[in-house]
Amino acid sequence: MCRWAAYSGAPIFLEEIISRPGHSLIHQSHCATQCHSAINADGFGVAWYGDRPEPGLYRDVMPAWSDPNLRSLTAQVKSGLFLAHVRASTGTATSRNNCHPFVHGNWSFMHNGQVGGYEAIRRDADMMIPDALYPGRKGATDSEALFLVAVAEGLDADPRGALERAAARFITLARQKGSAPHLRMTAALSDGKRLYALRYATDAAAPSLYYRWSETRGGMAVVSEPLEAEEGGWNEVPAASFCTFEGAAVTVEEFLPCRLAAAA
Repeated sequence: MCRWAAYSGAPIFLEEIISRPGHSLIHQSHCATQCHSAINADGFGVAWYGDRPEPGLYRDVMPAWSDPNLRSLTAQVKSGLFLAHVRASTGTATSRNNCHPFVHGNWSFMHNGQVGGYEAIRRDADMMIPDALYPGRKGATDSEALFLVAVAEGLDADPRGALERAAARFITLARQKGSAPHLRMTAALSDGKRLYALRYATDAAAPSLYYRWSETRGGMAVVSEPLEAEEGGWNEVPAASFCTFEGAAVTVEEFLPCRLAAAA
């Protein structure tokens, strides 16, 4: 499974999340404790917001721990809102276009999990992406397809509802032509103003997700795994939840695409 981390708050160097902590994202890429993959070496990526509405984006296929360019970038770039991801493929090829985060306009998105039997439903998934958005389909992953379908479902106006509707469409498709588990996911996304995250699975094995407010940094970290093994204050996000982070405030709402899929 992939590992990811996101941050929102006072600007910090990217390395404060990505490489400096004892169980940083780079450490998790070869020594994760809460996933089944021994290593996450199928690429990495970082999307960060600065003075422009659209995020900067850096992605590559090298293992995160072996790229000096990544360490240089994270040591020099400061941001008050960024998403970072290390990839463990669930079937699609290792390529730069398949690395997370994915961006569209001012939105950035990253995902950990899988759509059951995706190879059998990939063509159908692509057909759910409207023609106007299809030029944004650069890679072949279920994650990017889910993101673009969510954009089409009204991500700008209703992030939770759009992702529920998009997830419901993928669950329905996986039930019809794919396999179980029909959907497992944690995801983080941002429009450059707010940070959102969700945790969900159609079975009892939703991937792990935590958040913690740091008074020292003045910011919120949202992560697949806590960044320090002995550090307190980490809150586990319940399964079937959608979170909105604004400063130190956290709003947790239900995320239940299965009820929409059942009604379809």
